[in-house]
Amino acid sequence: MNRLVVMKFGGTSVEDPAAIRRTAQIVAGRVAKGSQPVVVVSAMAKVTDLLISAANTAARGDRASALAITERLRIRHKDTATALANGSKAAQPDPMLVATHAWMESDFDSLDEILRGLAAVGELTPRIGDMVVSYGERISSRMIAEAFAHYGLKAAHVDARSCIVTDAQHGKAIPQDALIEQRLRQHVMPHIAEGRVPVMGGFIGATEQGVTTTLGRGGSDFTAALVGGGIDAGAIEIWTDVNGIMTADPRVCPEALRVKTISFEEAAELAYFGAKVLHPATILPAVKKNIPVFVLNSKNPENGGTRITALAAHCRSPFKSIAVKKRLTIMDVVASRMLMSHGYLRAIFEVFDKHKCPVDMVSTSEVSVSLSLDSNEKLPAIAADLSKLADVKYEGRKALVCMVGENIRGQNGIAARVFQAIRHVNLRMISQGASEINMSFMIEEDDAEEAVRCLHAEFFSDPDPEIFDRDPGRPTA
Repeated sequence: MNRLVVMKFGGTSVEDPAAIRRTAQIVAGRVAKGSQPVVVVSAMAKVTDLLISAANTAARGDRASALAITERLRIRHKDTATALANGSKAAQPDPMLVATHAWMESDFDSLDEILRGLAAVGELTPRIGDMVVSYGERISSRMIAEAFAHYGLKAAHVDARSCIVTDAQHGKAIPQDALIEQRLRQHVMPHIAEGRVPVMGGFIGATEQGVTTTLGRGGSDFTAALVGGGIDAGAIEIWTDVNGIMTADPRVCPEALRVKTISFEEAAELAYFGAKVLHPATILPAVKKNIPVFVLNSKNPENGGTRITALAAHCRSPFKSIAVKKRLTIMDVVASRMLMSHGYLRAIFEVFDKHKCPVDMVSTSEVSVSLSLDSNEKLPAIAADLSKLADVKYEGRKALVCMVGENIRGQNGIAARVFQAIRHVNLRMISQGASEINMSFMIEEDDAEEAVRCLHAEFFSDPDPEIFDRDPGRPTA
């Protein structure tokens, strides 16, 4: 039996002393049951956003405001370390706490020096941006490793930058799998051999030359999967603040159910199309090694969560979940004389490639191509380039509703049930044939929540108990 388990804890699972204590208890519980954990942690909740704000503020020349942000972060981290060590109650200063405060002061002093230089230069490069935001995980992972040791766990801090080797594409670096496996054998496996719990930060990495990089937002999940694949773990656990993947967003649909089991392909599709529980890239290293991924709730650790495996379990319901992606734009490209010309579609997509703008959905007719894409500041430039090929118009405030399940194409009457359930909603684009597990359509953003509730009522009124938990708040095995 493979005892190795990678446990990733997100920002809300390490947001304050109480959350970190819960995390320590969860890890200790795994150790007590004979598992050998490797722990990956995010920055404390909201810290990454504040570090980005500090960097942008400094780049605008407002050094004082940038340093005020890092001072608040300095105090928050030192106060958290004090609470974790119960140092405030001690008659004499705890030597370990004094040492912790000393390295925190040193790290924040280094961060402040970067911000002062940034304010003087007035230019925020991607490389400097990665360096600034890396401090969130660098500090949280070291503090949490020390907290684990304080609570009796045999823990060891590992700087993720020594293991997660990437290219130099700052902001969304690409991992180098072979080098990562080699570095994990060098820096992590010796701790495991000695029975220690390695603790490392997610999201961050470094080039072969040691230059700090980041994996993009949601990258801590990616780190966990890279580590899991690199050490051939028996499982990867993503600990967050919800009970797993749900049939819909509970904030939109209070009747949403917990999905007990789902396939890698279905989970990746949901993640890409708006489900925020999981980062799409998390799936890829796990798929390669066929490692099951569990999505679990650190605030309700007894709940069974969601198990993600290579193959989908049979489900009598056609769909597993409904995801919504908002803030989209539909762009119509109309050229009656050009559409059927050789190379025309390639020319259109070369424009999107030039602007590094992904496209979610495509629909063609005799004279036009319609595409859905994220609303962003590049749209006018994209439209200007496309207007050299055809007439272009675009319309924002759209939402993409994605319904995911197994073998949708092979079930008669599914589309009729979907469109009957939302017959009062105007559909702009429809896609089904591109995937056996996904039926998607575009609607007005203001109609999205009502559409989800109607679809959920239609397809999840009689859920399969093998796949869905009728009472997602109740702890289950």
